[in-house]
Amino acid sequence: MTLSDTGTVPATHHQHTAKAKPGVMTRLAGLVPYLFISPAYLLFIAFILLPLIATVAISFTDWPLLGVPHPNGLANYVALLHDRVALSALRNTFLFTLLTAVIHLILALGLALAVQATHSRVVQYIVRTAFVAPFLMSGGVVALMWGGLLNHDFGPIAFYLEKLGANPPDFLNSTTWVIPSLVVVDLWQTIGITFIIMLVGLQSIPTVLYEAARVDGANAWSRFLHVTIPMLSPVALFAVIVSFIGAFQIYTWMAIMTNGGPGNSSLSLVQYVYRSGFQDFKLGYGSTLGVMTLVVLLLFTLVQFAVSRWWVHYERM
Repeated sequence: MTLSDTGTVPATHHQHTAKAKPGVMTRLAGLVPYLFISPAYLLFIAFILLPLIATVAISFTDWPLLGVPHPNGLANYVALLHDRVALSALRNTFLFTLLTAVIHLILALGLALAVQATHSRVVQYIVRTAFVAPFLMSGGVVALMWGGLLNHDFGPIAFYLEKLGANPPDFLNSTTWVIPSLVVVDLWQTIGITFIIMLVGLQSIPTVLYEAARVDGANAWSRFLHVTIPMLSPVALFAVIVSFIGAFQIYTWMAIMTNGGPGNSSLSLVQYVYRSGFQDFKLGYGSTLGVMTLVVLLLFTLVQFAVSRWWVHYERM
């Protein structure tokens, strides 16, 4: 480019510069939304992604926690295949999770239907508050409270059952009753969340569908089967996945109320992760158990989404 006789830059240069400025400002403006969500990304990276990567890396080491880690390849995973305690913990966790998830779904749906059928707003408010309030309590406090209630020697439940002529079992020291007892404790504290999820799902179903079903002569049971269940299925899928993930990571009840006993009949997988890593000082093996827990949860979630196409119905307007 040459200068003009007056020593100035041609006007076309200024025009190109003026046109470039809006483009730069537009690109900068496009970064503003990412700036607002950056704290969430930073928290995710710091507290989820990096610990996850570290856990996977540590699972390939022999780390005595207070010592120096040494790489050992797949030795921890080979040992996991022959660990009977891990198998017992996995079986206990699956049993607890299955009972909890099924009862959560059925009981929460029943409670939501009952509240939905109640026209009194005062009653609805009282019921919602009563079922959600336990969830706000500390898990440790709930475990100590129910540990006292279920105690065979001085607990009020065993005392009044004996007064009624029954022969109550030792709920927390019986291999038969310990898992059902812990399921009851978990339901008492967490059923309120599933109940709210199902209630919101019921309230989001368009009333015009029920009116159309009545016009067609459908009774209450038919409306429930052909309107409520299909329209509620996306919410039910969400509730099942959330209940399963929450129950599969159970730790508090076992750690405080039973310490995994009697024997290992109530030992949960997450409790075994803690025991291996921080009590037996086998951080590498504990990380391997943590990776197994993650893989099981991931597989369950993927399977649920895969089979949901046959039972989950999404409303199409």
